[in-house]
Amino acid sequence: MAQLPHNALGVYISIPFCRSKCTYCNFASGVYPASEHTRYVDRLIEDMRRSHVWAAEMGVNLPRAVDTVYLGGGTPSLLEPHLIERLFTTLRAEFNLTPNAEITVECAPAQIADGTLAALAAAGVNRVSLGVQSFIDREAHSSGRLHNRAAVLSDLQCLRAAGIANLNIDLIAGLAGQTFASWDESLAVLLDTGVSHASIYMLEVDEDSRLGREMLSGGARYHAELVPSDDAIAGMYETAVDCLAAAGLAQYEISNFSRPGLASRHNIRYWQGRPYLGLGLDASSMLLDSESAYALRSKTTDDLKSYLQDTESPETAWLSPDRRHEEAWFLGLRMNSGVDTAALAAEFGNNRVAPALEAANRLTHDDLLVTDGDRIRLTPRGRLLSNDVFQEFLSLNMEETEAQPAMRESRN
Repeated sequence: MAQLPHNALGVYISIPFCRSKCTYCNFASGVYPASEHTRYVDRLIEDMRRSHVWAAEMGVNLPRAVDTVYLGGGTPSLLEPHLIERLFTTLRAEFNLTPNAEITVECAPAQIADGTLAALAAAGVNRVSLGVQSFIDREAHSSGRLHNRAAVLSDLQCLRAAGIANLNIDLIAGLAGQTFASWDESLAVLLDTGVSHASIYMLEVDEDSRLGREMLSGGARYHAELVPSDDAIAGMYETAVDCLAAAGLAQYEISNFSRPGLASRHNIRYWQGRPYLGLGLDASSMLLDSESAYALRSKTTDDLKSYLQDTESPETAWLSPDRRHEEAWFLGLRMNSGVDTAALAAEFGNNRVAPALEAANRLTHDDLLVTDGDRIRLTPRGRLLSNDVFQEFLSLNMEETEAQPAMRESRN
């Protein structure tokens, strides 16, 4: 898979508003009054306009060229058309969107008004991700989704009619009440839609979500007792991998599948360690130092009141070359193409890559990784145990990782 350039930027814009909160969700999103939408967009626009000054003060490179934009949440499609127009007008004023920029917006099915769809198309949005999660109505409803299968199919038709043909559908394996038969049905409907991209997630229940709290304490309000076992969820995931591959949706990352040439360029940016700017509530950025091999990671507050009042500065941390090298392994291994060890040696030096190769050799003997020339990739078994694999690449060079940031505190 081609490397994205360092001299172009990805922009992520967080829109935290929802009409309902999914039972499994622990994101910084929620049901807020519509009156907050305008205040929030005003604040986003302020952040965009001062982003270049902030980057200069931090000593990091913020490219003006932008080749991927992603509006996530939450439900960005809840914004009124004039707010969408304001966001994209400011984005184009502050940055230079490349002619072929990938512009993605997450939408909740049955929540895309005609005016909103027209505003998205007018803004140049060329990719939409629908959070379907299940095509079985009872499963969707029990997890807090407000749509049914018919609404999803109608939305797909409307999006295509508006000229937005690059479409993704999210499904989750492991929803409460899900069975192998219902999972097969959801996969079959997904394939019948002819979408160009699919994201398949295995349910991970966070203890801070409503479902997670119920699983810890007992109860039946959110159907925690009906969540499939870990083995069943893994089996559903493996079924999806085979089913999608047979239909021409090739897996290119642990959770992502696409038709040729239609992989998510914005998400690939994260996995390749390329620069991105996050704007809005609970948004993260990763920008490269102007003078060294360090990178700066920043994260905004996850408290909406604090964000709107601009009372908290982003949390920042410098990533040393050692830390960036570690991340190159566990992020790069998420992709089916794996990591290019020769490219890593050229970027980070053989002295850093050597310990990682030793770890990779151990994991290869355990059938978790496979080596093909300079490429190292996860095996199918490795994808199911990916968190265990990634842990092996953490803290390989702790001395420099811990020592160097203290030399750079004056840059913050």
